Amino acid sequence: MTLSKIRAAAIAPALVLLPARMSSPQAEVMLLAIGLQESGLIHRRQIGGPARGWWQFEQGGGVAGVLRHPESAGYARGVCTARRVSPEPGIVWAELEHNDILAAAFARLLLWTDPAPLPEVGEVAKSWDYYQRCWRPGKPHRQRWDACYAQAMDALAGGMLA
Repeated sequence: MTLSKIRAAAIAPALVLLPARMSSPQAEVMLLAIGLQESGLIHRRQIGGPARGWWQFEQGGGVAGVLRHPESAGYARGVCTARRVSPEPGIVWAELEHNDILAAAFARLLLWTDPAPLPEVGEVAKSWDYYQRCWRPGKPHRQRWDACYAQAMDALAGGMLA
C-alpha cells in the first residue's frame, strides 16, 4: 500500500475521530515516519514479537498507556466506541492488527501524551527524539530514521500538492 493510500485509508479517518487540534502536518509526518520505522507499513504483526498494527503497539505498553494516560484516555474510549471495540487492552491490542484506523488513532494519541509540542516538519533529529520518548523502542535504529522521515515528508508534500 502506498503512503498516500495509508494517509487516506487509515490516518485521515483516524484524525477525524479526534479533536481537530490533533490534526496537523507535523502529526501526519510523524505517523508516517513512525509507521515506516516500526513496520515498514507492511507488517501488522511484529516479526518474532508481541507488537500489533503498523505502529507496533504492545498490549501492556502503548495500548495500556494510551487507555490509561490522563491526556489520552477519554479520547481513546471515544475512538474505541466509534470503531466498536471494547476499550480493554487485550481487545484493543488484538484489533490493532486488522483495524488500521484504530491503530492510527492510538498512534496519534500516544504522541499526544508527550507534553512537548510535535517537532516542526523537517526537524529530523527532534522528531527522532520525540519518537524515542513516546515509543521507547527496544532496539532503536537511528540509521533508518532519516530515510523513513524523508519518505514521510515526500508523501505529505505530494498529498498537499494533489
